[in-house]
Amino acid sequence: MTVQIFGSRKSPAVRKAQRFFAERRISVHFVDFAERGMAKGELARFTQKFGVQALVDRQGKRFAELGLSAAVLSDARWEEKLLDEPLLLVQPLVRHQHQLAVGDAEPTWKGWVEAAP
Repeated sequence: MTVQIFGSRKSPAVRKAQRFFAERRISVHFVDFAERGMAKGELARFTQKFGVQALVDRQGKRFAELGLSAAVLSDARWEEKLLDEPLLLVQPLVRHQHQLAVGDAEPTWKGWVEAAP
């Protein structure tokens, strides 16, 4: 079993996800937003399942820094913004094969682990 985690090393939720999978000896491929953002296709997977609005971290530091609290943007414009500013995304974004999870989704992760052969 291998999972892919997208996020920032500074995020407590990302560190929790990494620790969760490491404790269960599950291989993790980590994509650090400080080094690079998400690929457009990868972001599209998450937006198709959860919607763009569910991926925007409105409580995050970067959201406040950019002054987006009064912003009224279309979903397409939000997608562009998320590609340019990956720290606006809810973290962590976790993918196992075709299964996706957003944020601290430990019950979902446990389901993946239990279902793994």
